[in-house]
Amino acid sequence: MLTKDKVLFNDWHVVALASDCQPGTLKRVRLLEEDLVLWRGDSLQCPIQVWQDRCPHRSARLSLGKVSQNNLLCPYHGWKFNQRGKCEHIPHHPALQPPASACVKTYHCQERWGFVWVCLGEPAQDIPPFPEWDQPSYHKVFFGPYHFRSSGFRVVENAFDVPHFAFVHDGSLGARDNTVIEEYDVTVNTEGVTLSNIHVWQPDTDGIGTIGKVTYLHKICRPLTLYTVKKIAKGQETALYTISPVAEEDSIAWGVAAFNYEPDMLEAEFRAFQDKLYSEDAPMVESQCPARLPLLSGNNPKGAIPFETHVPSDRGSV
Repeated sequence: MLTKDKVLFNDWHVVALASDCQPGTLKRVRLLEEDLVLWRGDSLQCPIQVWQDRCPHRSARLSLGKVSQNNLLCPYHGWKFNQRGKCEHIPHHPALQPPASACVKTYHCQERWGFVWVCLGEPAQDIPPFPEWDQPSYHKVFFGPYHFRSSGFRVVENAFDVPHFAFVHDGSLGARDNTVIEEYDVTVNTEGVTLSNIHVWQPDTDGIGTIGKVTYLHKICRPLTLYTVKKIAKGQETALYTISPVAEEDSIAWGVAAFNYEPDMLEAEFRAFQDKLYSEDAPMVESQCPARLPLLSGNNPKGAIPFETHVPSDRGSV
């Protein structure tokens, strides 16, 4: 079970856009095989709450309830819970002091970079940085969410896998007649794994047909979070791309991009370009078997999980 993976359990994961959590609303989500309810009180000043989607009384889904005066009301018997998850009122026994056990399990939650981040355990680190978010010279655009029927590790590997550009994204991010991958640098330190000086020729560098050579930097700052810098002729595009592990073989990808130049296409066109890339990537990622990324190399072929063969352009993965 994913909840046994302590690294993921104690890390931050995106479950929604902050803009989707308006005052007085509830939203049902799932993370690490746990059903959750997101809700916000009666104003934007109320922090978003993330709870187990289960009433401690008779286990009904709290996401079917409603928000009233900064409290959440269970849909089944009307029990009222405050923002700390503690029951304050039982309609059928108004004089009864709710027992201490009448408390919903709550989780860590933060709003940052326009996302709702949740940690089911105890956060081992802060939320991954996105330095361009607070820079007014950068134009920001969200893309996704994208659903993959595969492991989050397969999905994040696909995001920094350059060799597939020429075949899966032929005509946009790559071309079948230009497949050579030059040597690039890989650095491993306490901040993660960084792939730099990745030079790629692209027939469509910006989604509107501009031909040229681009340079990528990929920083794997968490097991399932990637920070990318893409330098093109007109400027720089950065992105924070993070994968939420819904279950062992069920993942959702979220992204926000920032440009230090005025894009020549509308936000809707940029999202459509990203949607096209996803529609090309998803069948490949979902076809990988096993869906969970093997951790055995060709030097250690014994075991139930088949090993995979590596070549120099796979340096970022191994």
